[in-house]
Amino acid sequence: MTTIRVATRGSALALWQAEHVVALLQAAEPSLNVEIVVVDSKGDLNPDVPIWELGGKGAFAREIQAALLDDRADIAVHSAKDLPTATPEGLVLAAVPTRGDPRDVLVGSTLAGLREGAVVATGSLRRQAQLAHIRPDLRFEGIRGNIPTRLEKAGQFDAIALAAAGLDRLGRADEIAERLPIEVVLPQVGQAALAVECRWDDHDVRPLVERIEHGATRACVDAERGFLTELGGDCSLPAAAHATLAGTDLRIEGLIASPDGRDLLRDEATGPAIAGAALGRSLANTLLRERGGAALLGRPV
Repeated sequence: MTTIRVATRGSALALWQAEHVVALLQAAEPSLNVEIVVVDSKGDLNPDVPIWELGGKGAFAREIQAALLDDRADIAVHSAKDLPTATPEGLVLAAVPTRGDPRDVLVGSTLAGLREGAVVATGSLRRQAQLAHIRPDLRFEGIRGNIPTRLEKAGQFDAIALAAAGLDRLGRADEIAERLPIEVVLPQVGQAALAVECRWDDHDVRPLVERIEHGATRACVDAERGFLTELGGDCSLPAAAHATLAGTDLRIEGLIASPDGRDLLRDEATGPAIAGAALGRSLANTLLRERGGAALLGRPV
């Protein structure tokens, strides 16, 4: 195998991520040639519609996954936070490279610097619920579009909330007013991690992709995705999870909130890294059934 086709969305951030994965692959296999295949996703084609109205995470991933299944591409590069927890039959999540900064950020003002009744723009119920829990006085408006588009709109609001990794990767970190500590705002499942898929039975490509796997990041992302799998949801839920690894010990924090942020449940679990996905599912089960999270999400207990 000397040439592979890499499917990606066409935004500046998505292209950066695809090129980053290409660089990792070429470092592992210097003779490798690469063709970038840009795929328009449902989320990209409907930038003014809230993600949860487009079907959640699948709005950014389905068309790219279809390119693999249709043999229009050999690998697909996703933001892990945009990848549905269920992998389509015939595909495999072959590698999760080293993660970036998983925190959320504010552009325009620090949290403490926001005036009473300030308007914060975000397209995420997760961010909105956690910020509202801390600052019930805040008001929120939706915002969609790629990072440059959102930054152009920043002046219309007191602040906008984004993921740190995107601004870091696009060289726009100097526009960040505050990186919100994980203790304050828990990140989205898979935030700042990349997910590289290929066909399950592609015996040429799969071993190459597996060479760029970062074991610690993979263990953490598996735990976080296990948490979300147990919730049965995706990024449209006011829920969050973040895992860290110390040696062979994995710690995962999880959160479920009411959409208005009035009620917020947060807990954690620890265990061996090898049991990451199961640990995430266990934590979600605790929050749902023992801590009352099911009621917050409007589900039967």
